[in-house]
Amino acid sequence: MSAALAVQAQGLTKRYGRTQALAGLDLAIPAGTVYGLLGPNGAGKTTAVRILATLARPDSGWAKVAGHDVVREATAVRRAIGLAGQHAAVDEGITGRDNLRLVGRFHQLGAREARRRADELLERFGLAEAADQLVRGYSGGMRRRLDLVACLVTRPPVLFLDEPTTGLDPRSRGEIWDAVRELAGTGTTVLLTTQYLDEADRLADQVLVIGAGRAIADGPPQRLKASIGARVEVAVGSAAELPLAAAVVARLTGGEVALDQDGLLVSVVSRPGRETSLPQLVRELDAAGVAARDVALRTPTLDDVFLALTADAAAEEVAA
Repeated sequence: MSAALAVQAQGLTKRYGRTQALAGLDLAIPAGTVYGLLGPNGAGKTTAVRILATLARPDSGWAKVAGHDVVREATAVRRAIGLAGQHAAVDEGITGRDNLRLVGRFHQLGAREARRRADELLERFGLAEAADQLVRGYSGGMRRRLDLVACLVTRPPVLFLDEPTTGLDPRSRGEIWDAVRELAGTGTTVLLTTQYLDEADRLADQVLVIGAGRAIADGPPQRLKASIGARVEVAVGSAAELPLAAAVVARLTGGEVALDQDGLLVSVVSRPGRETSLPQLVRELDAAGVAARDVALRTPTLDDVFLALTADAAAEEVAA
């Protein structure tokens, strides 16, 4: 495996009964990056993480984490990783400080080093004031942050975060995002699975969209967003203007136009390379005699990428 890759996988497959969870997944995650793994429920995200974390064995294919094979060198992989699952795995009956000390002792740190490491992490991630409170009194965001911090006691070079902000309120999600950015700044490799597209957009250096257990597209968020074009929406004043506006929008964008007869709305996603400007669009509508009530030009988000790519993948699967 290349020294520049913290995680690598080729042809991973996994079946549970009649369900094909993974169907030949490849991964190549550069060291020191935040890598987003995106996909709908059932796409295979958690299965991939379980295999990489040695909690499940692939039916075929291979994977390496920090240079170690996940099947043949499982013990070495476990020493090199941290894992935060979808639910905080902390002991609510003891304090935050004692949770971290317990983790350190479990990983065979000496008592003094476990105390020192716990104190360092609590301070660094904004939990020092609540360190000696029972965890049952923590907010949801604080528990998730403590769970994440517990993964760092042994300084793992690779960290797996499986939907770390599921069910959290916006403030708590922001706290976790800050913690992930802090980790990335120290050189830790983070594999983040999420259904929140804004989360991946803000945090990930690169994302991989998967569906039905296989890769659909990968690349930096900006490149993926540029691949599907901008969305254009034109609201008109009468039904008679709908076809006129549709003709203008189709000519400028090259995309497939959708008409909302009730809302008197024309919308389209432009083809890549056929983006138009708002002033040009307004001029062309005026020239065609369209008195638009509203004209909007919205650059694509990862939500748009996700919906477009997963819809295409689903259509191909049905056709096959």
